[in-house]
Amino acid sequence: MQNRLIDFASDTKSRPTDAMRAAMAAAEVGDEQAREDPTVNRLCAMAAELLGKDDAVFLPSGKMCNQVAYRVHCRPGDEIILDQWAHGVNSEAGGIAALSGANVRVLEGDHGVFDADQVRAAIRPHRPDVPRSRLVSVEQTTNRAGGAIWPLAVIEAVTGVARENGLAAHMDGARLLNAQAATGIAARDYAGPFDSVWIDLSKGLGCPVGGVLAGSARFIEEAWRFKHQFGGAMRQAGFLAAAGVYALENHVQRLADDHDNARQLAQGLAAIPGIEIDPEAFRTNIIFFDVSRTGLGADELNAHLIERGVRFQTLDAKQMRAVTHIDVGADDVSTALAAVREVIGAAATTPKRESRSR
Repeated sequence: MQNRLIDFASDTKSRPTDAMRAAMAAAEVGDEQAREDPTVNRLCAMAAELLGKDDAVFLPSGKMCNQVAYRVHCRPGDEIILDQWAHGVNSEAGGIAALSGANVRVLEGDHGVFDADQVRAAIRPHRPDVPRSRLVSVEQTTNRAGGAIWPLAVIEAVTGVARENGLAAHMDGARLLNAQAATGIAARDYAGPFDSVWIDLSKGLGCPVGGVLAGSARFIEEAWRFKHQFGGAMRQAGFLAAAGVYALENHVQRLADDHDNARQLAQGLAAIPGIEIDPEAFRTNIIFFDVSRTGLGADELNAHLIERGVRFQTLDAKQMRAVTHIDVGADDVSTALAAVREVIGAAATTPKRESRSR
């Protein structure tokens, strides 16, 4: 077994580097709730500049970034248009209903990317007996749809339809900087058509916690109200914000390394008998693969891999996910592939027990 776990379960498994920890320890702090923490204020200014927005607010989690944005944009009974695999629909504990009282109208996109015609068809008529279409929400990159990138032209078309019909537009930009790294298109260009957008600090950027939500000055002032209401106000949060400052200065360019490692992993998995994967389908740091023809279920395969110091994520009996991040290097990918080959090879040579007839 490896001395450490090579953990592909998620990029949320990433940990602060020694240099980031040093920056955190040295941070100048103040009362964040009173907007007096200088390091938090610096992080927010950096994020607003990066995303081309007036202002930004530091929040404890990406989920809170989404939920605060939805609450600012919507009133009870309003409706949000999202993809069927959107994080806000599947992984935020029903927060849209619980915290905003809003409906969701889900679209069947292509790997999480829907188009302008789908939005146009989903917008409700102006009648008092139907929900009011209020917001279009886009996830860049897509999570459960495999890290796909929303093309800028599609974003512009989708948000154009929203504006034509009086809807606001929000970007869940948890992995927006991965899209920037993969395409060379600046985050502010992707973010430009949206009324609100946020970036996650605790995934590929390697911070321990937090996200930053950006928008107009008026939007952020409202966001502060719901930050308090949802319990997100903090005190000496500069220690956490310092990690974000360090990451934005040092970890953005290296996201391309994660994409290279994901490509290496996908190509290696594709060469292992029994694994079904299209290595050309993945452009960023998230890959999905099917193990049903290996003779092992996903949980069983993962259990054997954990014994060898490697972990993926199981999605169901046959589907697995792997996400590369700052704690996973090219050598770790090679080690993981060797472990997968070993486990599947052993399963292929182990005789199956025949059940006795009675």
